[in-house]
Amino acid sequence: MPAARACRPAANESVDEPLDAEELAVLLKALAHPARVQLLLHLSRQGTCYFGNLSDITGLAPSTTSQHVKILKEAGLVLGSAEEQRTCYCVNPDRLAVLKRLVEAL
Repeated sequence: MPAARACRPAANESVDEPLDAEELAVLLKALAHPARVQLLLHLSRQGTCYFGNLSDITGLAPSTTSQHVKILKEAGLVLGSAEEQRTCYCVNPDRLAVLKRLVEAL
């Protein structure tokens, strides 16, 4: 029977940094649906504002996609602005960085 390995962080990992569990939960809840993950991934790959129909990305009805975008916007992960009768969607890089930092702190 192999010896049990002790659970301990690697030498370069910090265990002192506090984790904002509430903030992490808000962000993860916003990503708790495959369509929202698809949307965030697509928008992050765009690099600039996306003016297309986001329903094409999800394969869902426009009203359903709109609800998913609303959740991402409420969590601050996606920004939207109206330009010339079109809405521009893009990832909020600052908020995405917070998500990455919080996940890495797990």
